[in-house]
Parts: sequence; structure tokens; C-alpha cells
Amino acid sequence: MNRVFLLPLITVVIFFILYFVLASTTSFLSVEKGYAIGEISRWCERISGGFFREPFNALSNLGFITTGLIMFWIIAHEPKNQESRFVGPTPVAILYAATAVFLGPGSLLMHGTHTEWGQWADWLSMILYISIPWLINLFGSQGWSDQSFAKTYLSIIFVYSMLSWFFGYDLGINFNLWSLSIGWWIITEVLLNFWSNTLRVLSGFIAIAVMAVFGIFPNEIIQSPNLYWWVPFFWLPGILMNKKPKIKKNYNPWFFLGVGFYLSAFAIWLQGYPNMPLCNPDSIIQPHGIWHILSSLATLSFFFFFRTEKKL
Repeated sequence: MNRVFLLPLITVVIFFILYFVLASTTSFLSVEKGYAIGEISRWCERISGGFFREPFNALSNLGFITTGLIMFWIIAHEPKNQESRFVGPTPVAILYAATAVFLGPGSLLMHGTHTEWGQWADWLSMILYISIPWLINLFGSQGWSDQSFAKTYLSIIFVYSMLSWFFGYDLGINFNLWSLSIGWWIITEVLLNFWSNTLRVLSGFIAIAVMAVFGIFPNEIIQSPNLYWWVPFFWLPGILMNKKPKIKKNYNPWFFLGVGFYLSAFAIWLQGYPNMPLCNPDSIIQPHGIWHILSSLATLSFFFFFRTEKKL
């Protein structure tokens, strides 16, 4: 079996072995502060005394692991293509697949252990993933090297992981790297297709429009500058993308399919909290788990979308 696929598969198996060993022999598991076994968690599911504090919410993350392994299987069994960094076992393709896989254990540790470090692992896994698309677009569009991309990516992740461990996911200053990264991703996609100096100047407003889709409107940004002080950073891609992009991608159907999966997941996630319409703590299937499954399908869709990249 090709080691490009075998190594991540073995890593996943080792993760689950260690999880069950630690969960059965140590104080590995906890209960989130303010809750108790048998009560309803803040993610709706009733808290269990078993191996997973939220069984469905935890194990639904197998969706990320499965789709990530599918990516590894595909790139492991095809040659590299000079026209695309996502075809074949290239460093960029391997990195994307690895972060997709890690979304599973990251979220599983939060819902499974109810620990603070589990929450840290969950948020870090999301940042690991969402930092790739906009950085890939930024570096690829300007013809910058993959080595520079790797160094920049690893530097961002290292600094963020350390600071978030000590100060929380917002670094203690209401800094939302997740929302910034989503905005930067959409901005870079728009600039790839409609690049102009005028659009570069206006590019930050694209991300502000995206925030409105997720329920954060411009008046809220203006009224709460302490929460949204980082919004001017939306203009950073426009500043850096100072020449016409050198790559192009095909958006239909994979990009729109991925967006559809993610928006559907987000809609379910909003209604899946306690006292919300979709919350039934005694149901076998939980809305937050459905969020995981649909989001994993989004990551797979975006993988196929990235594979349409062509150098100009």
C-alpha cells in the first residue's frame, strides 16, 4: 500500500487506540465547567459517562477523517501534475488532506473529553484548515514559491497555537482569525477572477458582505469596534495581490457544492443549541453532529475544486 495513504491511516488508528487507552485508565475525560453527567451540554447532546462525553457529536467527526483519507487515497495513486499543486502527492495536496483529517480528532477531543485542551485542539484544527485556501491563493496568484508558502503557513500556525494556548482562541484581544480567514479566502477568489486595481481598493467590502451572510451586519461592526477592530485587515489581500493573478480555477460544480454544504451545515448549527428548534438532547442524531458531516463533505468538495487550478 502506498505510504502516502498508509501513514495517515496508521496515524488515525494510533489516535483512537491512545484515546481509548487513556479514557479507560486515567483522568483523561472531564466534564465542562458548569455541567454534570446527565445534563444537556451547550451543544445540545446529553452528557454521557462513557468514553465520549457527547457520543454522536464526537463520533460524527469520523466524517472529516474519512473524507481526508479519501483525499490521501486519490493523491497517493496518481502522478504529479505540473499544472496543479493539488494533483498527485505534492506538499500542498498532502498538507490540505492532513488538515482535513485533523479536523476530526480536533473536534472529537472537544466533544469527547470536555477539557479545555480539547477545546484548544478543536479551534486549532479549524485554523490549520482555513488558513490554507487564502494563503494558497495569495502565493499562487503572485507566483511566489511553495517554499515561501510553507514557511509562512507554519509560522502563522506556530505563533497562533502558542498564543491561543495561553490567551484563548481570540488571543485575549477579540481577534477572530477564523472569520478573517474566511473573508480572505473569498476576497482572493474574487481577485483571481476579476483582478483590477479598483477591486483591490474595494476588496475588503467583499468580506464584510460575507459576514452579513453569517449574520454579522455592517451596523454591528460599526457599533462594536472593540469586537470587530480587526475588520480593516480584510484589505490585506488586496494590498498584497498587486499584480494580475497567474492561476485560474473552475468553480462549477465543486466550489458551489462546497459552499452549499457549508451553508447548510451552518444553518443547522445555528438551530442546534439548547432551547433552539432542532435541539433534542435524547435523540441519537444531533444537529451539531450533522454540522460535522456536512462540513466534512464541504472539505472534500473544496479539495476537488482546488484540483481544477491551472497556471496561466
